[in-house]
Amino acid sequence: IVAMTRNLLVIALLVVQVFCALFFVFDILSSVLSLPFGPINWHAREVIEIGAALGLILGIVVGFVVLRQSVAEAARMKTRLKAAQSAFSDLLEESFTAWHLTPAERDVALFAIKGMTTAEIAALRNTSEGTVKAQTNAIYRKAGVHGRSQLLGLFIDNLMADDLQEREPESDQVASSV
Repeated sequence: IVAMTRNLLVIALLVVQVFCALFFVFDILSSVLSLPFGPINWHAREVIEIGAALGLILGIVVGFVVLRQSVAEAARMKTRLKAAQSAFSDLLEESFTAWHLTPAERDVALFAIKGMTTAEIAALRNTSEGTVKAQTNAIYRKAGVHGRSQLLGLFIDNLMADDLQEREPESDQVASSV
């Protein structure tokens, strides 16, 4: 609701700014081009000009506030993203340790979780596809899953748990979430 109210305020302010800007442009063009328009009392004209100037100034102030809020929100999102990356990294490390993966299996598991194909993993590791297949089968067996999608689902389930801090790094608990 707050975001919608803020959006409506910004839109309303933009409309006011457009009218203010149009007033000043029309005023200048009418003077330069000697366009005839009905006489306006100079008091009324001054009030209109002051109102238009205040509208433009208000637009600057509100624009600054909205920009500041957007920058703060981006910073909060960046912090949350770093926390999520750290949590995912910790979860990977805990799981790999609990499953007793070898360093080679850890690399293969990480590449598999990233969505790389067997051929891509083999090319990156300078090994044969058969070796990578054997390593992925060992990973799946140790993790208690039957394939890549279940392996990834296991990590997603754990990340979506309500409290990551209370999660135990035991292999049986990690495997039980499958």
